[in-house]
Amino acid sequence: MKKIIGIGETILDILFKENQPVKAVPGGSVFNSIVSLGRMGCNAALVSEVGSDRVGSMVVDFLVGNGVDASSVYRFRDAKSPVSLAFLNENNDAEYMFYKESADDHLQTEFPQIEADDIVIYGSYFVLNKQLRPKVKAFLEYARSCGAILYYDVNFRKNHEAEKLKIAEALIENLEFADIVRGSIDDFKVLYGCDDADKIYNSNIKFYCPNFICTHGGEGVKLFTRGFTATYNIPSVKVVSSVGAGDNFNAGVVYGIQKDAVSRDEIGSFTKEQWDRIIKCGLDFSAHACTLVDNYVEQEWADNYKAL
Repeated sequence: MKKIIGIGETILDILFKENQPVKAVPGGSVFNSIVSLGRMGCNAALVSEVGSDRVGSMVVDFLVGNGVDASSVYRFRDAKSPVSLAFLNENNDAEYMFYKESADDHLQTEFPQIEADDIVIYGSYFVLNKQLRPKVKAFLEYARSCGAILYYDVNFRKNHEAEKLKIAEALIENLEFADIVRGSIDDFKVLYGCDDADKIYNSNIKFYCPNFICTHGGEGVKLFTRGFTATYNIPSVKVVSSVGAGDNFNAGVVYGIQKDAVSRDEIGSFTKEQWDRIIKCGLDFSAHACTLVDNYVEQEWADNYKAL
């Protein structure tokens, strides 16, 4: 089985409903994807960092307990593990507040071994952060040189809008590394002031990466490739929390790619039928995640889904 390796932030999410805490769960956009893939029985690993504190130990134990290799999660010494507060509104959409201490040491860890056609997931501000960028870029260059499939989740939040000019070069590099780019309309409203998926693809993505998945909340998903475009409707579910929806969409897409056992060289020639199967996995994972307070698919659901 090919490996799936994520690189991204790790954070403790504390969820609030009507201003009362309802649950605390380890999270982070790539973290959530990798935990779901670990529960699916994939050979999953995470490159990240947490503090040498109780929260950091809880996070590492959680990863290992869900079948994820945490040997490349760095424990920095001079700062506490980051925490976020997620306030769910009446539609169970989340508004975030983040609490992070600045550390002097970052990602002082050995990267996992990568082989051809392993899948690497990277995304969010973590892979744009100036302090982390040299290590992140070295990891992406290493993954590319090994022939891995690179999946980039843009995931650029409004709280970083003031920095979008500063991260422009790193953003373009991330797009160039990618075999598949996924982003939400909200990401591109912040980055480009645009909410038209066709314009976003043609003006900002296609030149760097031909395969683009644009998600638009409950309004659907649009896929762009060199050969065709396609639109997919969102399954109707009762939403409990949207916190892990996009992250689990990513997990489902990556699971679908691995399930098809494709090579990196094949991605550019995927048929619509292949993409339909892959996007369906993403939609299935995301729809299930929306029915939960947790950030990842339930183990029982994962076991049943694998049996399909």
